[in-house]
Amino acid sequence: MGGSGSGKTWLACRLQKVLPGVTRFSLDDFYKDRSHLSPARRNALNFDRPDAIDWATLEVVLKDLLNGRPACAPRYNFKTHTRLRRSRMLEPRPIILVEGLWLLRRISIRRLFSFRIFLQCSARIRLQRRIERDLSFRARNRGSVLGQFWQTVEPMHKKFVAAQIRRADLVLRSAVRSSDVKKIASMIRERLGAVR
Repeated sequence: MGGSGSGKTWLACRLQKVLPGVTRFSLDDFYKDRSHLSPARRNALNFDRPDAIDWATLEVVLKDLLNGRPACAPRYNFKTHTRLRRSRMLEPRPIILVEGLWLLRRISIRRLFSFRIFLQCSARIRLQRRIERDLSFRARNRGSVLGQFWQTVEPMHKKFVAAQIRRADLVLRSAVRSSDVKKIASMIRERLGAVR
């Protein structure tokens, strides 16, 4: 959990490398498909609100995995704001890492997690990271990234994301280092042992 550009993907990837038996996926793939809209209408949508997510499908996927069943998850294309035709098969494993902006807002989703991490990061750093990511991977230009950040991303962060910090088991308020990843992995192992 944490704001856009807070380092959620970085941390999830590092944890996946040090924890055996992990399935990892992102809430980002559960954005609603917008293929029925024109590209201009898609670009005008506010993707920084929780209602942009297909929560029902996410809940089904999570419950399937937690009950030991493989789950079929959608995949999302940020360049076109549409779902890809081919979905992704997720395998049930002892540890399921899910990263996303609003995972702790909905009670039905929140109660499925046994350990919740929130990355708190300044708006300046989050914006810098978004510029780098969106220019490199999402076919955006600097002006559109800046405009979106200040018009929707940051206001929606204050309204919907930031308050979730109180629901986290662990809050990371400074840059996460590789040594921190090992400590967090140990905490996850301990929590997993306690849940079994």
